[in-house]
Amino acid sequence: MTNDNPRQLSLILPTYLTPYLFLLPALLILGLTVFWPALQAFYLSFTSYEDIAQPPQWIGITNFLKLWRDAVFWQTLTNTFLYLVGVVPILVIAPLGLAILVNQKLRGMNWFRAAYYTPVVISMVVAGIAWKWLYAENGLLNQFFKAVGIFGEGIPWLTSPSKILGIVPISLASVMAVTVWKGLGYYMVIYLAGLQSIPADVYEAAAIDGSDGIRKHLDITIPLMKPYLALVAVISAISATKVFEEVYIMTQGGPLNSSKTIVYYLYEQAFSNLEISYACTIGLVLFLIILGLSVLRLIINQQGSDNITI
Repeated sequence: MTNDNPRQLSLILPTYLTPYLFLLPALLILGLTVFWPALQAFYLSFTSYEDIAQPPQWIGITNFLKLWRDAVFWQTLTNTFLYLVGVVPILVIAPLGLAILVNQKLRGMNWFRAAYYTPVVISMVVAGIAWKWLYAENGLLNQFFKAVGIFGEGIPWLTSPSKILGIVPISLASVMAVTVWKGLGYYMVIYLAGLQSIPADVYEAAAIDGSDGIRKHLDITIPLMKPYLALVAVISAISATKVFEEVYIMTQGGPLNSSKTIVYYLYEQAFSNLEISYACTIGLVLFLIILGLSVLRLIINQQGSDNITI
């Protein structure tokens, strides 16, 4: 390419349109694979499209009224909210503690970092099947409890709709544990990047002032890690809202819808019941929830440090 090509290009297009020309291929791909299907789903939520051999029929807000009266939808929305409340605080706090531990300059620490990160690279299908075996009636966990003489005949981890403290179903809590186990290493790496950006001089100055041990983390680490804490909170909240693989592999929403989340309910309506339009309506509600969380993430990124990249 010669030096005259940019000048020739500026003669064909105004200068302010040149960047959009380079973005055009990506915009075309996104338009065909993301934006156009999203617009179609939005349109289908106002139609009746039970028979794919027939064109959709416009029915207005009937699907939204049906959604408002759907007890299963509200149960799945409640389960999704419980998932957020149960998973996000752990994934915000626990990985920070792990990051502080593996940030120590000790021999063999890289092996610990790799060990904590290993669950992240394991396929969710493999992880779900493995944990389903652990949770089985004669699985390793119940065998251990029987050996030590607690919990009687074991715990029905994935087969009981009973609730812990009358709030969280046992089956849902069991699936939450897998999500936490799978995400600890990922968020630990994010925190580790933040910890390594804090100058050692800051801790040395704090030690002179008497801030050492655990106190230095309360005085120095946590205040300086606030942008990372907020970012991890938003990212983990979005991931928890979209949880699907764990539920599909381990419980398929049962028993009695006690572990069914909003994404799994959407899948069930679309591919099991062939309620395409109704599934699009559920998807629109999910889109609004995730959009709110995404906007929150953008606000946090603007107000936080500019050096955080995911």
